[in-house]
Amino acid sequence: MFLSMNRPLRFAAGCLLLLSAAASASPADAARVEKNYQLALEQWSLAVRTAATNEARAKAWAARPDPAVFAKEMWTVISPALREQWTLEPAAWFLSITPGLRTPKPNGSSSLTFGEEITALQAAIETHHLKSAKLSPVCLALASSEDPRSLALLEKIQTAHADVTVQGVAALAIAMRLKALGDDPGLMKKRLTLLRKAIIDSADVEINGVTVAKLAEDELYIIRFLTKGRIAPELLGADSGGRPLKLADYRGKVVVLLFWNSGMPEAGRVLEMVTAMEKKFAGKPFAVIGVNNDTTANLREMQKQAELVTFPNFSDPQNRLAHEYRVGSWPLAYVLDGTRKIHYAGQPGSFVEFTATALLEAPKPAGNN
Repeated sequence: MFLSMNRPLRFAAGCLLLLSAAASASPADAARVEKNYQLALEQWSLAVRTAATNEARAKAWAARPDPAVFAKEMWTVISPALREQWTLEPAAWFLSITPGLRTPKPNGSSSLTFGEEITALQAAIETHHLKSAKLSPVCLALASSEDPRSLALLEKIQTAHADVTVQGVAALAIAMRLKALGDDPGLMKKRLTLLRKAIIDSADVEINGVTVAKLAEDELYIIRFLTKGRIAPELLGADSGGRPLKLADYRGKVVVLLFWNSGMPEAGRVLEMVTAMEKKFAGKPFAVIGVNNDTTANLREMQKQAELVTFPNFSDPQNRLAHEYRVGSWPLAYVLDGTRKIHYAGQPGSFVEFTATALLEAPKPAGNN
């Protein structure tokens, strides 16, 4: 009886605690988390560049800021206040920093580190902010989400929002999200229709300093020149030592062309994946070629650690080469055959290795033995 009588009191106390937490959170707290993460990355990059010995470099690299720590801190700030409009901007930052963050399972598989939080965030957007005029940054952040439900949310925003400019941004995000699902004619037609809507309705909308028109034009370029079956453009540049480097030098080999940088949330995982592939395909006509947009000095210092960056890299601090491939999010991997034909384009992961394996094991045409 005593417990039964006090349940309403405990429930009310819990509600008061939640309201108190929501009231104490603020945009300034969210901005502080973002700023601290950026500052931590800059300090880490400086430590890597100035390390004088291999041991010091290895220690500096191992001290790389963990994006999961900052994502968790951001979630602590915004989660009690998800009903509030101000949380949409930091929510977009949270969504943009969490793709690729995965937690290993005992059976060898992995799951999204923030899967439950992303689900809760998407539910809050659908419940409280579906008509908000501030949804555009969230839409673009959802374009890189690995949660399959993000596509359904984007489609709901694109069809139900009252503001056509937000509809246009959602259409762009859907077109970008569909890119990961394949290149069949039906998907291509849908992507083109969505990109046309994005340009018509939202051309001048700026997100993170880039207009929707520019982002949509890049997506159109990718459809035309950088999808499966196309011949990948040549790349001409130099490595971190200033030595000339070109993609054509690897003709006849299966190539994983990897656009990456040390500031990516999943940089460590990607480098581990590359090392594993190089070991697996050792002695075969296979190569990993990186395009890295760190400073040249930072790339050079990382390459001094033989166990860390084991593959040749174009040094591209000005993003000249990345622009030729219209790289919008990092990391990005292409798998090319010996003639530079594209067989895969997307996030680094198991499909990169599967595609490379299939190409290396494919029967050679008669006369090529």
